[in-house]
Amino acid sequence: MVEKNYREKIAIYPGTFDPITNGHIDILKKAAKVFDRVILAVAETTGKNTIFSLEKRTELCKKAVDSIANIEVREFHGLVVDFAKEVGATVMIRGLRAISDFEYELSLALMNKNLYNEIDTIFFLPDYKHLYLSSTMIRQVVALGGDV
Repeated sequence: MVEKNYREKIAIYPGTFDPITNGHIDILKKAAKVFDRVILAVAETTGKNTIFSLEKRTELCKKAVDSIANIEVREFHGLVVDFAKEVGATVMIRGLRAISDFEYELSLALMNKNLYNEIDTIFFLPDYKHLYLSSTMIRQVVALGGDV
């Protein structure tokens, strides 16, 4: 039985996902167990030079998560906190591979909280077998002819 005042708990997991990795998918699976709905928010641009177009990154993300029922993939433009407000998300998911990620991620979390007080950031750790993975590393291996 659902409480009368129950509010669906929506989280967003923003990023460029250029490309989406097994580490991202691992974090999404963990988040999907905790939240009613998780929105994989594919960023239009963040000042990075992307290999794949926004449309291709979105398509790859949709294929990667199509078996997880409560995850949807959406594109967003502009500030992630504005997108969070638009979709009713109160939690932002971020992944941490190493302690070196924490300082940067903490500064992002504090800035986002300052811009939108209703958003909280929750950090997930990927399974140890995915700790070394990053989209940047995958792009570099592919550029040098490696098999990923």
